[in-house]
Amino acid sequence: MKYKLIFLFSICSFITFAQSYKPPVFTDANRSKKIAATFDVIDQLYKDYAAANHWPGLAYGIVVDGQLVHTGNIGYTDLVNKTAASSKSAFRIASMTKSFTAMAILKLRDEGKLKLDDPASMYVPEMKNSKLLTKDASAITIRNLLTHAAGYPEDNPWGDRQLADSDEELLNIYRKGLSFSNDPGLGYEYSNLGFATLGYIIKKVSGKTYEDYITENILKPLGMNHTYWEYTKVPKEQLALGYRWLNNEWVEQPLLHDGSYGAMGGLITTIEDFSKYMALHMAARPPRDDIETGPVKRSSIREMQYPWDVSALNLAAKLTNGKPCPTVSAYCYGLRWTKDCDNRIYVGHTGGLPGFGSQWNILPEYGIGIVSFVNLTYANAGFPNKQALDTLLALSGIQPRVLPASAILNKRKSELIKLLPNWDNAKASNIFAQNFWMDYFPDKLKAEATEAFAKAGKITGLSEIIALNQLRGSFIMQGEKANIKISFTLTPENPALIQEYHLEVLGN
Repeated sequence: MKYKLIFLFSICSFITFAQSYKPPVFTDANRSKKIAATFDVIDQLYKDYAAANHWPGLAYGIVVDGQLVHTGNIGYTDLVNKTAASSKSAFRIASMTKSFTAMAILKLRDEGKLKLDDPASMYVPEMKNSKLLTKDASAITIRNLLTHAAGYPEDNPWGDRQLADSDEELLNIYRKGLSFSNDPGLGYEYSNLGFATLGYIIKKVSGKTYEDYITENILKPLGMNHTYWEYTKVPKEQLALGYRWLNNEWVEQPLLHDGSYGAMGGLITTIEDFSKYMALHMAARPPRDDIETGPVKRSSIREMQYPWDVSALNLAAKLTNGKPCPTVSAYCYGLRWTKDCDNRIYVGHTGGLPGFGSQWNILPEYGIGIVSFVNLTYANAGFPNKQALDTLLALSGIQPRVLPASAILNKRKSELIKLLPNWDNAKASNIFAQNFWMDYFPDKLKAEATEAFAKAGKITGLSEIIALNQLRGSFIMQGEKANIKISFTLTPENPALIQEYHLEVLGN
């Protein structure tokens, strides 16, 4: 009976079960200050990297909880006129454009105007002229195009030179028939042609050019009023010119006009404008009951961010400080997804064209993101961005959102504790699922718990539930000599019952 002292921790109160969802929250009240304290170090990282890699101009920004909280600028967007780079400078962001095209496709899907599993040839009949590699191959779908799984060969850097092509030039490629590297749906291979085709599908479905559709339905609602498709429309003092480092000097690169391939890489924007788009992606998480306020449903944006097509497992990956940290990577819908060895998820995209390099990444569960634009051919903007995020996380010590325990998890926790360690009348408690007493046996449960409580000694405290989701969690019973961890999983029934249970003795 001495173990019944545990009830001193107010665990006997009855919790009325209600099926409701509590979104994850940040619990650190000083989170913003801790993040801001890292900015000086991050600024120096960018300064050093830009100098070492001959970047003519750089603009970058840090977004926290949907707000652009810090910007930095180095060098010039126009070397001849010495125009300083700023958060208002308009850079061509290359393949970072792809997620806007993907978002437009999902918006059209949400409007009931297309389906992601429609054959793409429904909207581009010229695609029927292409002979797939095998007779039993499946048709190319819109989803295949979104995830680089259409069987097209990787087309960097060829695709980068097609930016200004007309719709007719795009369609002529299909009229002549394509060369395939794989059958559709059988592997990831990066295709600019695929996203140019999605741009044309937007036109066929909406009756507007992809530029107009995206501008009217995404850019304008977000207040991205300094974002452009055609470089000649950008105010001269804001336009970043592109350069290549050749023979120890910068050589200006010609800018291509807007065309059919702009859907894969033609957008021109500023750090201030792009941060609004990042905020939209960040606002999609966590799932919640709030009223929709964005131009695209939050659920569709989360769908965009999902790792649909696994592309790589990198066992040799390292953090930028050299610490080994294997990663798995995937392609989403116009977005890249990475999970590292610490289970941190990054969502964003790179961009590269003659004259430009760019990259953005958000950590959805941490509420932070970073973006940088460079006016140098294929500049590796991703490395200093990763370095900045690694540094921010390490120095600030911020943690991801915490999922509050659901009412039913707390209720089952309370009921479980009443049974420990003796498991008296457990079968009559009606809190266990049908399978439980076929998989667990009262005498063994009692023996295991009695031994654990003896090792722990007097119970002195009880932790809150650590919820893995709405129906799975664990908690710690703190003892004088050791702690006891209790983990359990509930069924999909209503009310949910305990189907799985584990007890583990931990060191104090």
